[in-house]
Amino acid sequence: MKKISMQTPLVEMDGDEMTRILWKMIKEDLLLPFVDLKTEYYDLGLTHRNETNDQVTIDAANATKKYGVAVKCATITPNAARVKEYSLKEMYKSPNGTIRAMLDGTVFRAPIVVKGIEPCVKNWKKPITLARHAYGDVYKNTEMKIPGPGKVELVYTAQDGTETRELVHQFDGPGIAQGMHNLNGSIESFARSCFNYALDTKQDLWFATKDTISKKYDHTFKDIFQEIYDSEYKEKFEQAGITYFYTLIDDAVARVMKAEGGFIWACKNYDGDVMSDMVSSAFGSLAMMTSVLVSPHGYYEYEAAHGTVQRHYYKYLKGETTSTNSVATIFAWTGALRKRGELDGNQELMVFADKLEKATLDTIESGQMTKDLAAITSLKNPKVLDSEGFIKAIAQRLEKSL
Repeated sequence: MKKISMQTPLVEMDGDEMTRILWKMIKEDLLLPFVDLKTEYYDLGLTHRNETNDQVTIDAANATKKYGVAVKCATITPNAARVKEYSLKEMYKSPNGTIRAMLDGTVFRAPIVVKGIEPCVKNWKKPITLARHAYGDVYKNTEMKIPGPGKVELVYTAQDGTETRELVHQFDGPGIAQGMHNLNGSIESFARSCFNYALDTKQDLWFATKDTISKKYDHTFKDIFQEIYDSEYKEKFEQAGITYFYTLIDDAVARVMKAEGGFIWACKNYDGDVMSDMVSSAFGSLAMMTSVLVSPHGYYEYEAAHGTVQRHYYKYLKGETTSTNSVATIFAWTGALRKRGELDGNQELMVFADKLEKATLDTIESGQMTKDLAAITSLKNPKVLDSEGFIKAIAQRLEKSL
């Protein structure tokens, strides 16, 4: 068959460990036989990031601004153990955090629903989409170890040199301190992305923070959301028959467990990181979650919501068989290809993305799946496939459908 052509390249960001292995398999078995794939390639593997002093991450983000659509493999955010393991020059920051800050977007994460994998929360009937703010807070923090007695202050120095000070704590012994920040402009972009996504998908929107405790920081988020909703979106929401409401994060957690789903839950950066893992795991597996960074400037970056699957990678290096779920990584590619097709008016590419997703879900629904899904499926006698075997089973179905 003639390969599907592409007019504009995707930005391709390769990653680390087991997901890097799956990335190569997906390209070889599911993409390159059918698509004349055009990508601008960036190696965000930790070794190459170290070689370039992490400049490659900045280059990849700038390329995303140029081409509009990117697809990203899972990457390592190093801790002290990783610094030693990879002989790193420094403890580099999260590449996702760097890219999100540069693109100024919101991360929307939703579970991939498939027959035979029922949510742990029995009343969840529809997907719950997590909208995660993609800038600042703990991901852009400044930390300090306090060696002994003394005081820690927040100091703001205005351009005219005047200072405003707030006491953080008067230490009487060793401790730790952390400073975080955010930007009104980024919060405004976050709010508009959420309101627009709710209108596009015709879903109710929740937003939750802890403004009762954080009376300036979190309360600013609450106020900006409400101001933008009242002035720009209230009538549109009413016309669409959907609702927006704000609640405390602890109330939202309680409510979500009793809800049936089918709504968007907007969270600050850390809350969204944690809650998306909770929602995805309860829907079936961390490897069954889509993730897309949507920038108000028209940039899109698709990735899997999970990590690099370190434990499986070490097994793979020993020559042992792994059964690693590649669904979220496949859906990162399909999401990016579909968006590329949509922006370029390439219907063939969009149809291919749809067919690849259907082949993936049909493979699972036929009883062929990876070990993590076999452990929780309601289907009788599932056949457990290894990492490569699962991708090849999808390839067979895809080839027939094309």
